[in-house]
Amino acid sequence: MEWLNYHHLYYFWMAAREGGIGRASRVLNLSQPTVSAQIRTLEDQLGEKLFVRRGSRLDLTEAGQLAYQYADDIFNLGREFMQTIRGVGVSRPNCLRVGISDVLPKLVSHRLLAPALELKPAIRLVCEEDKTEKLLADLSIQNLDLVLSDAPIGGAMKIKAYNHLLGNSGVSFFASPLLAENYNLRFPKCLEDVPFLAPVEGSLLRRSIDYWFEKKEITPNIVAEFHDSALMKVFGMKGAGIFVGASVIENDISKDFRVNVIGKTKEIRETFYAITIERKLKHPAVIAISENARANLFS
Repeated sequence: MEWLNYHHLYYFWMAAREGGIGRASRVLNLSQPTVSAQIRTLEDQLGEKLFVRRGSRLDLTEAGQLAYQYADDIFNLGREFMQTIRGVGVSRPNCLRVGISDVLPKLVSHRLLAPALELKPAIRLVCEEDKTEKLLADLSIQNLDLVLSDAPIGGAMKIKAYNHLLGNSGVSFFASPLLAENYNLRFPKCLEDVPFLAPVEGSLLRRSIDYWFEKKEITPNIVAEFHDSALMKVFGMKGAGIFVGASVIENDISKDFRVNVIGKTKEIRETFYAITIERKLKHPAVIAISENARANLFS
């Protein structure tokens, strides 16, 4: 029987997923010549060219596309096997490795993930926060089981993954008690020229807020911008300005940061997704997260 060298297949699979040998070599922490040589060996074994060069771009041949589909199934199945085998035995808890987009509110992330810690047998939760693109790359090479994001994976990402909508929420506007005394009337017109703490430009939430202000013909006084929503809330708690947060965690924000709600709108929406490489959720913790989000948190 002729055996397939899975190391060679894995390097090809990574090159196809990453969109080139250079990118794959950086992810694999190997030199480009090493990765190229492994792929050529695989091509020699198969008797088919898997890539064709078009200018500076490498495209999959017809055989390469077929090989990629099989490789994708093989390595996804291997990942499922590893998840299953790790869950065997009662002495060691199963593990859920979650990537959390750094733009997600931490209170929402906690509410989403909390059901995983209530499962029996116990689940060990491993959380990593980073840019969504970096987390999706880790998901593609099976370093993560799940990515929580505020946006679905787009067609520009060469990653075979699936979006699972968890829910969405309108936003509430918060202010410290002293600041709220001056701005709790005639919402939203009371927001005209107020000190406002905004998410950083370019984020989905910021674009939605800017569009809403423009639609309402309101011009706030943006005194600070934040990538970290938790830091923004601390500034708001100290009276630096008004800020927004998901209405679904309105009570938590008010209690934890000792701020008041001065108004809310459903015209600005925050949406939350679970992204996995599985079309159908199988991991018990991911299923619990998804079901709780839809039935309770965003019901």
